[in-house]
Parts: sequence; C-alpha cells; structure tokens
Amino acid sequence: MALQSCNLDINDNPNDATGTSVTADFVLPAALASTATNIVTYNSYGSFIVGYQLPGAGISGFGSIYTYNFTSTDNTTLWTNVYGNLRDYQFVINQAVSKPEYVLYAAVARIQKVFNYELLVDAYGDVPWTDGLKGNANLSPKFDDDAAAYQLLIKELDDAIAVITTNASKTDGSVLALTEVADPLFNGDLTKWKQFANNIKLRLLIKASGSSIDSFAQSAFATFSADGFLKEDALINPGYSTSGTQNPSWEALHSSIAGSITQAANYYIPSKYTLTYYNGTILQDSIRGKLVYKGYPGTTVGGQLADETNNPTSPRYAWTGKADGTGIFKDRTQGQPVFLASEVYFLLAEAALKGHVLDGTAKSNFENGILASFAYLRQNTNKAYASGVNPATDLATYLADNSGKYLVDYSAATTDAQRLESIITQKYIALNYIHGHEAWNEFRRTTYPKISGTAATTTFVSIRSQSTRTDKLPVRQIYPQAEYNLNANVPTLTNAYSNPIFWDLN
Repeated sequence: MALQSCNLDINDNPNDATGTSVTADFVLPAALASTATNIVTYNSYGSFIVGYQLPGAGISGFGSIYTYNFTSTDNTTLWTNVYGNLRDYQFVINQAVSKPEYVLYAAVARIQKVFNYELLVDAYGDVPWTDGLKGNANLSPKFDDDAAAYQLLIKELDDAIAVITTNASKTDGSVLALTEVADPLFNGDLTKWKQFANNIKLRLLIKASGSSIDSFAQSAFATFSADGFLKEDALINPGYSTSGTQNPSWEALHSSIAGSITQAANYYIPSKYTLTYYNGTILQDSIRGKLVYKGYPGTTVGGQLADETNNPTSPRYAWTGKADGTGIFKDRTQGQPVFLASEVYFLLAEAALKGHVLDGTAKSNFENGILASFAYLRQNTNKAYASGVNPATDLATYLADNSGKYLVDYSAATTDAQRLESIITQKYIALNYIHGHEAWNEFRRTTYPKISGTAATTTFVSIRSQSTRTDKLPVRQIYPQAEYNLNANVPTLTNAYSNPIFWDLN
C-alpha cells in the first residue's frame, strides 16, 4: 500500500489482476474497505493531538508525538495508504471511459476520490490533484495549491452528482446498476450517495469560509443539489466477521481476531482535558461517559501527553464501552464510521449561524447533533437500542444537567463566538476516539474547544512540545521522504509549525 503519488499507475503487467480481467464492480468494494481502514489511521493520529488518547505511565517510544517535531519519516502512512487507495478509485473512473456501462461506479469513485483528497489536503496542504493519478504519464506530478484544490474538489462533487442524476434511471441496459455487493457503504442507494456528496461539499465549504477563497465558498453555498443531506451515520461494512476480517477500529484499537490486546488498548488512556467534558469539571455527561469509557467514572483516570512520570497506567481497554454491545466499540462486526450524522448536523448548525440556512436553524441542528451522538453510541451493531433506551431522553437529561451552560444550552450563548464555540465543542465530544482527525481540523480552524495555560485539565498540549507557536502545537504533517526522493515538485518544508493549511487562520 506504500504507493507514492509520482508512481500511481494502473499496472499493465499481464500477470497482475488488472485491465480486462478485473472490473469496477470488483475493485470498488475493496477500495471502500481500504478507505474504512485508512480512516482508523487518521483517527489515531488526530486523537493523540487533541487529547482523546495518550500513552499511560512508563510508555516510551513516542518521541515525535510528544514533541510534535514531525519529519518526513513520521506518519507516512497518512499519505502513502491514501494514495494507494486513490489508485483503486482512479481505476474505476478510468475503466468507465472504455466501459461506459460502469458510469455509476465511476461517479461513486469520484465522490470517494474527493473524500480521500480532503484527508490529504487537511493534513498536508498542497497536493497533486491535477497530475497525481496519471501514473507513468507523469512521474513528477505538480502540486496544486491547497485552496485551489478545495475548489476543484467541490467541482468534482457537483459533476459526480450530475452524472448520477443523469444515469440513475436508465433502463435500456446501457448502464449497470450499482449493486449492494459492490457498495458496502450505501448498498447501492444512489440517493444516499448524492446526499453523502452534499455532506462532503458542506464540510469543504465550512472550512473554506473566511479563508482566501471565501468569496467562492459563499457563492457555492447556494449550489447544493436538491437531494439534501445524509442525516444518518455513514458506515462501511464489507462483511466484517468474528472469524475473518473484523472491523478495522477493533483491529487497531481493541484486539486481534485471535483476541490479542492491541498496543492502544493495552497502553493508552484519555487526557484529563477530554474528561472535563464528561466528569463535571466543565460539563456533566455521565451517560456518554459510561458509553465511551470503561467503568466510568470509577476506573477512568486521565493524564497529560508526555507526562510519563505522573500519568496513570492504563486500565486496559479504556474505551471498551458497554457489555451490551453499545458505545464506541460495539463488536468485531460493526460498521466503520466514515461520516457521523452528528457531524452533519453540527456542520448545518454552523452554516446557519453564518447565514446559510440550508436545512433547519442553528439551534435545531445543534441539538440534533447532540441527539445523533447519543443515538450512535446507544445503538448496537444492528442499529438497535436496548430495552427502555431513548436517545431523546438522554438529550433531555444532558440539557437539564447543564442548564445555563452555553456549551450545551445553545440559548444561553450571547454572542456568535460563543455559539460557534458551542457547536465545535459538541463536535469535539461527538467525535471522541471515532474521528480524531476531524476534531484536530476543527481546532486548527476555530481554536475550539478552548485550551489555556499548562494544567492538564485546561489543555491537551504535550508538556514536551517543541513547537515555536504561541499555542505550542503543530499545524501540519510533513510530506514523506520518498516523495522528496522521487519528485522535485514536492513543496519544501522546514518544520510542522509553519505553513498552515489555507483554512487555518489562527
């Protein structure tokens, strides 16, 4: 999977399963499964930075994570594995040129291509979008400016939606239907794919708002398709099982299929900072505390990144959740979240706050985002609730327990700054240990949730940070060394503390 952008070709080796021997309906489900796995890697790197996870006492070997002194040899799979995944999506897109009956498969691949490029731009900035997937036709692809890339990504989504709309109802045999087997994300539901594309576009536009392409973003808010937004948890499940390939989050963060505990489950603990949003220090959230953490509140003890002396040891499986198959880790067969409904609602809330009322008010979407967070954690693998459980009741309890606190009680916020802080803080809570990279993106973009000082309960910043910034945090990843070795067009970077992503205005 360690494939570089400068060599992302479709292999013509006659001994390989490519070309005429493999078709889009075989490649697409494997590509979606790879995306699910890559999301876990992105979640883990983001979770270290925003305090969702950190090594407990006596754990060494996390030098660059502790210092944020990222180099071209750190976190390289964020780049290489995604580009390997993108090669598969490009194969599907290319095949539809010679086999136009696969046009719907190609449209889906284009949406997923955007989803994966967004991961790259948000982590690295400039990326090879225009030339990056041309294979042997261009072994030294140029890097597109990150702000320009965002505009190209949005156009790609619009085009993909239009292609689906044009071809979805063709019954003359010229277009092959997207099958359930080929689509482990939406089981062939093309309306959901268009709504999912709108979700991605919304996230891109929210991040672009206020940036150097603000004018473009403000205009683009009026260009969503009439299909609406997907207000359900988007989960990839290609058939995870207890005896074969299991859910990738479980595999990486819980235990192997044979039951061997992973490093994350054996060594990691949450930060004291993150726990303040559950244990009453800032907010009271005992319901989700029990759904997210082992034995909460009794055995849930946090620490601070790089404080090897004072951090407690891990209780092992700190994030196991509930014995009834609910929480973050439900079971080995659970679907892998790629876009949570809670995040969609919070994006819609922020859009409304900024004057783009796309679907509901800021307050209604804010509360629906919290409700969706309770709902996801309360559901088991079959999306069912235990007897007597009602997420609406959970929300009412949460609102009552935090009455008057604007981070929960939206009506108590008196300024737009407080309203935005409420939205992003609740997104931070909803994404806990599920999509740490998006929480990290949102912090860089907004500086929320708030951090201050050096105390473990007021900041998630490492005590060994080498960042020269005022907030002592990094702002980006560094391109892999293999890219520098093979492509003279890779932007030169001196450290991870400068050259922020274009939407990072702080």
